[in-house]
Amino acid sequence: MITGIVVALPEELTTLTSKRIDKGHCVFIADKLLVAYSGAGAKNASAAAELLISKGATQLISWGCAAALDSTLQAGDLTLADRLIDTDDTEITVNPNWHDYAKNLLAAEMKVHIGSLTESANIISSSKEKLHLQLITEAIALDMESISVAKAATKKALPFLSIRAIVDPAGMDLPRAISYAANSEGDIVLGRLFLFLALHPVELPGLIRLGFYFNAAKSTLKRVARQLDALTNFPNKLQ
Repeated sequence: MITGIVVALPEELTTLTSKRIDKGHCVFIADKLLVAYSGAGAKNASAAAELLISKGATQLISWGCAAALDSTLQAGDLTLADRLIDTDDTEITVNPNWHDYAKNLLAAEMKVHIGSLTESANIISSSKEKLHLQLITEAIALDMESISVAKAATKKALPFLSIRAIVDPAGMDLPRAISYAANSEGDIVLGRLFLFLALHPVELPGLIRLGFYFNAAKSTLKRVARQLDALTNFPNKLQ
């Protein structure tokens, strides 16, 4: 059984491996763990999921960070979605056996937040937008890739999990520098970021705070990564 893991950002990739993986490619990081570095966004995540399946993956994980929609969630909190809601309000149910197994395994090490996950096509930067999404979807968190990975898995009747650590709380407005520096695929262009900071130095404290939150999320993902062998080798009878 090969587990395929889709990771959107290079910083998220470092929580799994020190191996170099080019965007749009995949590499085995262990005997039965195949990781694809997709880049941000639904289109990239879908292509990465299809690549993993073509290389023999029999179950998929969407791995990385998320924005909180539930006001009780804080930076570094771990979410394990039990269902996913796309932009058309279509629901995808996560494999209940693998989900329960993962929840029980991880709960022995840390608090696991269960609920639905929704998607967006772009970075959601304002707390008002997050509140609106929470009201219409009742989701606890948001990302840009998990739905696409889930759809690819569902098409092939493969088990799927979304493992996401919170970066920005629901009440936080992202610094304007993030939206300015993001390219069309959601990646942060450092040249744009530095230019914006040079012109708007008042943005620096918000970016520093976001950096602390991102480090908290990465720390959580690293803790989960230490459980990957057990997490991905759940008994076949549970499938």
